Amino acid sequence: MTKMTEDAGEAPDAVARMLSANAAQCAALGQRLRAAPPPFVITCARGSSDHAATFTKYLIETRLGLPTMSFAPTVSSIYGARIKMAGALFIAISQSGQSPDLVASAQAARDAGALVVTIVNTEESPLARVGQVCLHLHAGRERSVAATKSYIASLAAVLQIVAHWGESKELAAALDALPGDLGNAVALDWSAAENTFANADGMLVIGRGLGFAIAQEAALKLKETAIIHAEPFSAAEVEHGPMALVGEGFPILVFSQEDATRAGVIDLVANLRDKGGRVFVAEQGPAAPERLPVVTGLDPATALVSMIQSFYSLANAVALARGRDPDDPPHLRKETETL
Repeated sequence: MTKMTEDAGEAPDAVARMLSANAAQCAALGQRLRAAPPPFVITCARGSSDHAATFTKYLIETRLGLPTMSFAPTVSSIYGARIKMAGALFIAISQSGQSPDLVASAQAARDAGALVVTIVNTEESPLARVGQVCLHLHAGRERSVAATKSYIASLAAVLQIVAHWGESKELAAALDALPGDLGNAVALDWSAAENTFANADGMLVIGRGLGFAIAQEAALKLKETAIIHAEPFSAAEVEHGPMALVGEGFPILVFSQEDATRAGVIDLVANLRDKGGRVFVAEQGPAAPERLPVVTGLDPATALVSMIQSFYSLANAVALARGRDPDDPPHLRKETETL
């Protein structure tokens, strides 16, 4: 048992705590956003938190129809540029809430007239203090350098905001079930992919729409814990260049949720296999040699949260199989403070 596995295994309880603790605050935020709708949404984050920001973009645009863009912290922290954000919703996501560039960006957004919502795992942090609304992740301390439960909690926090903002009973019900779904996801066996990935020097990780955010996170974890050059791509982009990498036995991991992206991903997987790729797909369906089991019958958004929960056990196993310590990757530390 590594610290990474222990941290990831605590995600179901962490999400349950967070959803309960933040319910009233998210209800009030949802009411505020309906009363004064922002013209657009801006996200700001780095690392795993930026993958949660990608999830935020797809979720808000597909469920609420509001344009959502990513803000580069360097624009404020280094260039000092003033961006017109009056009336916008600015969502800053960070585990530690310590990085000076994120704090500077959030302060610049607030000074420009945006409503700043911060999502942090350290309640008493500089970033938390900048936000007009601060949602605490309640994930507890992470012992491993690799973020796991805090990433899952970040996704759940965004889902909770959107469920209240859009008054979605369906999404609210999916969130109520999420802690149990995550517990079920921990128990799923993804070891079929372990040997293939453990012997890889490079690979692709693919998703589309909301699933692209999960692919980004999975690729980062394979890089930092197993030291594999894993590159994330949207399924829509693979044929625009990355397909040239695929040859006999080339390892590929695909996340495929049950939404409008499904048909295109199925076609892409068939094409990748025709090219000789060794493709493992996290998807619903009967047991098959290269199908990784998932919790079934879920909302596509919460299904993806459950998929990354299952993936963390695989990443941990691949790292150990390669003789790596997933808790202590080379050249990395838990908190990164970028100027």
